[in-house]
Amino acid sequence: MTIQLPLASQSLIWQTVRNDTPVAPEEREAILADPGFGNHFTDHMVDVCWSERGGWHRPRVSPYGPIQLDPAAAVLHYAQEIFEGLKAYRHADGSIWTFRPYENAARMQRSAHRLALPELPSEHFIASLKQLIAVDGDWVPTAPETSLYLRPFMFAKEAFLGVRPAKKVAYYLIASPAGAYFSGGVQPVNIWLSSEYARASKGGTGAAKTGGNYASSLLPQAEAYEHGCQQVLFLDEGTYLEELGGMNIVLVRKDGTLITPESESILEGITRDSVLRLAADRGHLIEQRKVTLDEWRDGAASGDIVGAFACGTAAVIVPIGRLLGEDFEIVHNGPQAEELALSLREELTGIQYGRVEDRHGWLVRLDA
Repeated sequence: MTIQLPLASQSLIWQTVRNDTPVAPEEREAILADPGFGNHFTDHMVDVCWSERGGWHRPRVSPYGPIQLDPAAAVLHYAQEIFEGLKAYRHADGSIWTFRPYENAARMQRSAHRLALPELPSEHFIASLKQLIAVDGDWVPTAPETSLYLRPFMFAKEAFLGVRPAKKVAYYLIASPAGAYFSGGVQPVNIWLSSEYARASKGGTGAAKTGGNYASSLLPQAEAYEHGCQQVLFLDEGTYLEELGGMNIVLVRKDGTLITPESESILEGITRDSVLRLAADRGHLIEQRKVTLDEWRDGAASGDIVGAFACGTAAVIVPIGRLLGEDFEIVHNGPQAEELALSLREELTGIQYGRVEDRHGWLVRLDA
């Protein structure tokens, strides 16, 4: 289904309404010293309206605060909603950059198409990031491994009770300072294999970044915690590796080949794609294909698969120490895969923070 986008290419004239009661500088600095993740939010937010007749319009930066919704808003009844996640990084010279935002814009467009929402043009997506940083740039922290997490999201706000695409939609952008994901250094994580629950299905919304996919992962994630695991791995068709609750997975063979699952129900990870490109630059062979659980299990037993790691926006890269299931366990404690994962992580974060040359042109400056 194609959603028509009247005035999609029309330039937007932005309006900024400053917050009369912003967080005091000393309070903001205290927050940035220990922000955690998703606990605090900046002084402002972005919102842009869309309607079937008017297209994208009324772009504005306004004080951060509650969103008023009609009880019959379509998102509350039919879950017509998508979101994205990316970060703003403070470089040593004080400038503010983000990483591959055009890929986030394109992925949000693909998610919008799947959820029958209008596709926000990439130039409007990038403009929203820059507009928010223009007023809330002081919220980008300076400590190592910290960043300002940017959360764009879109939902159906039209008030009606009928199963059809909404004719009124809202796009928002909020931001939250994020501390170092691993405060004590990167440590291998344990993964629980979900044999009862599925994250998505063939022809479903698995490739879209929509809240329902994450809601369906919460119960198996709780099950993972009960088994002493930090993440849960889902299977595609009960046989093939899919992805974790919020990260992609990569297997490492002893010859240095990297294998990552391919499926129409997997979210196309921007971090994963970046990691694989950096690995290919080093001469590693990359295989993106269907991977069975048995292949991993047999490969680990034979020594052909020496390890695995997970990757995503929040954690970047983290080695996997163990995969646990109801009646089996895969243990990876050799140095080869972990050293590779940490080396790739160091290179990728070095690019993001401006310490390593950006050979691929991935960085986009937000404060200029």
